[in-house]
Amino acid sequence: MRLPKLTFATLIIISLFMACNNEPKQEAQSPSGSDSAVYKEEMVTYNGDNATLNGYVVYDANNKNRRPAVLVVPEWWGLTDYPKMRAMKLAKLGYVAMAIDIYGGGKIADNPDSAKAFATPFYMNPQSAKARIDAAIAKIKTYPVVDTANIGAIGYCFGGGMLLNTVRLGDELKGVVSFHGSLIGTPARKDLLKTRILVCHGNADQFVTQKDVAAFKHQMDSIGANYQFVGYDSATHAFTNPDATAMGQKFHMPIAYNAKADTASWEAMQSFFNGLFK
Repeated sequence: MRLPKLTFATLIIISLFMACNNEPKQEAQSPSGSDSAVYKEEMVTYNGDNATLNGYVVYDANNKNRRPAVLVVPEWWGLTDYPKMRAMKLAKLGYVAMAIDIYGGGKIADNPDSAKAFATPFYMNPQSAKARIDAAIAKIKTYPVVDTANIGAIGYCFGGGMLLNTVRLGDELKGVVSFHGSLIGTPARKDLLKTRILVCHGNADQFVTQKDVAAFKHQMDSIGANYQFVGYDSATHAFTNPDATAMGQKFHMPIAYNAKADTASWEAMQSFFNGLFK
């Protein structure tokens, strides 16, 4: 029996709510093992969806060539040190990276109740999340070193789900990667979904079930979407975050870090972007 639309959406939110730090860095620093790269880090502000949003931008300032940009959409905790760390790793791969603020005002959550309060509006109104992601795209395009024809994004948990919702609503992102993100949300339309997708999913995820996986694949296949789906055995929700095990224990959530799946999914992302940004 099909549930009413509102009830179905509510159930998705409730199940995901149980699953899924913000100081500016120094302006520039050199990574270990590199003699030439100097990574410029800056906190930026921009406006979108009637909100003032924050972003953390990092790139090699010694490289004057135009290059692809990759946005990082955080977990439901907000713009903490974790998405900033991922942005730095992307910069070291040669991208201009920007960890973005969906909530506005740099709000971050340190417990599931706060995270639930911050995330609820964007599950209920995916267009709002899209507007804020679009504002981040516009901001990163203002950097002279960005190849504006090659912009992608990665998202974690809440962020991965928001990215999938956004590209199903139609967006100019060339490709997106969702790590342990929600899969069911906005409907897929062939005339809107033009973005290539990579989903990295934990096969032991108790919040994004195998039923969700089957429904997502059916949705994508039904419109001939260009997507890849990779599942990692024994990986739970939030498997890429080294702090997930402690957070899971603290808040009694079935989440945990899985180093093997983290490494494998990051390598899958690199391969995906290498093929995308030609």
